[in-house]
Amino acid sequence: MKNNTFDTRQLLAFATLARLGSFTRAAQELFLTQSAISHAIKALEEQAGCRLFERAGRRVALTQSGEQFLRHVDKILAEMKSARRGLDELSRWGHGRLRVGASTTACQYILPTVLREFKQSFPKCVITIDPGDHARQMDLLLNNRIDLALMLEPEGQKELTFVPLFGDEMRLLVAPGHPWARAGRVQRDNFEEQTLIVYNHTSYTFRLVKEHFSAEGLPLNNILELGSMDAIKELVKIGLGVGILAPWVAVAELASGALVSLPLGKHKLRRQWGIGHLRGRRLSLGEETFVGLCKSVTHELAGRGVSAVSAAAS
Repeated sequence: MKNNTFDTRQLLAFATLARLGSFTRAAQELFLTQSAISHAIKALEEQAGCRLFERAGRRVALTQSGEQFLRHVDKILAEMKSARRGLDELSRWGHGRLRVGASTTACQYILPTVLREFKQSFPKCVITIDPGDHARQMDLLLNNRIDLALMLEPEGQKELTFVPLFGDEMRLLVAPGHPWARAGRVQRDNFEEQTLIVYNHTSYTFRLVKEHFSAEGLPLNNILELGSMDAIKELVKIGLGVGILAPWVAVAELASGALVSLPLGKHKLRRQWGIGHLRGRRLSLGEETFVGLCKSVTHELAGRGVSAVSAAAS
């Protein structure tokens, strides 16, 4: 059975000999012996099943088959050079790619600052951002379609490594004129009458909230679902319901008094944010830098959220 795969060294010898027309000159350019060039061409012709050169003394010329073959070989060698240049580019400082997945909340409140800092260190790195919910980030990671995911800590996932960044607490946000704000606490006797404004009932966070309320014995009867944190805050401000949010997404509103933060119930609902990647995968310098920047930015952001809640409560 004939082997249909050509040896790249033989292809290089063929292309060089076709260009120079001399075994001697081809051997000199490739730092080989004339015998090595001759053996490479003979093996290539045997594999191709036809003569590629006509010999005329020390000079050689392509046959018709050789001319047709050369067009393909030139393309192959050009692609190989292009592949080598691409690999060389990746090895240079600041080059490469970074594929990041993140929730829409993280895209809005965390990534802009992180990416601005990252671009200063890696100006030529090609960055792609894939926004989506928790389930999508898990799917993208497990199918190697993103390198890193800025996400909530997954449960029981042994195929991923999770690098913790910061923890937050889900709380109830109400307008200053809301009865709960005036009372300084959640009044359980009229809880069922409240419209709870939540983010996407199919999200991982909503599942956590639902489980928490069930454990607290609080009903989730009247729910208004939105796909934007900003939209939730605006509706809460005008008194259309009670929002369920983490304080770090409403730092400005809490600091100004436009919103008031209250605990969800007797027990706190805490979440852990971090960076997920495939277990056993060695992170590049760029990826390690990205993780470090996320730690710095989110530590400051989470701290402002805690400060805003403490200031509002005092």
